[in-house]
Amino acid sequence: MRLVLIADTHLPLRAKALPDPVWREVDAADVVVHAGDWVEAALLDEFEARGARLIGVYGNNDGPELRDRLPEIARVELDGVRLAVIHETGGKQGRERRCDELFPDTDVLVFGHSHIPWDSVTPKGLRLLNPGSPTDRRRQPFCTYQTAEIRDGELRDVALHELPLRR
Repeated sequence: MRLVLIADTHLPLRAKALPDPVWREVDAADVVVHAGDWVEAALLDEFEARGARLIGVYGNNDGPELRDRLPEIARVELDGVRLAVIHETGGKQGRERRCDELFPDTDVLVFGHSHIPWDSVTPKGLRLLNPGSPTDRRRQPFCTYQTAEIRDGELRDVALHELPLRR
């Protein structure tokens, strides 16, 4: 099962569209995970129309229309992997401890908000992933997203993808 992990798209405020490499990954994925800050519902509509399974949440920049359609926290099981998605986890200090407490029955937590890619494992074995942002790099050298696979009940081959800088 191929996954694409995205967050903080901020369309159309930070970009007019998602970069083509991201759409190619979305089209090839079995599951797309979006960890919030869509900004406008048109992007949600486009993801839903493309046919892949979508697991998404709203973020702090998402208004009533998106909040009516998306949860604050999504929880699913994908081929034996217990996945949760949330936009914000708080500051990086103490993140592992907080997430262990808030998501005790979770194998993988995907989050956004900071636009800073993150991949770590908590003391209790929870995998924390933040794909960064494909449209707004903020203080990062590149815009980013992640891909991963689920095989034999395990998350594998997590990769961070850097996007070319737009000129």
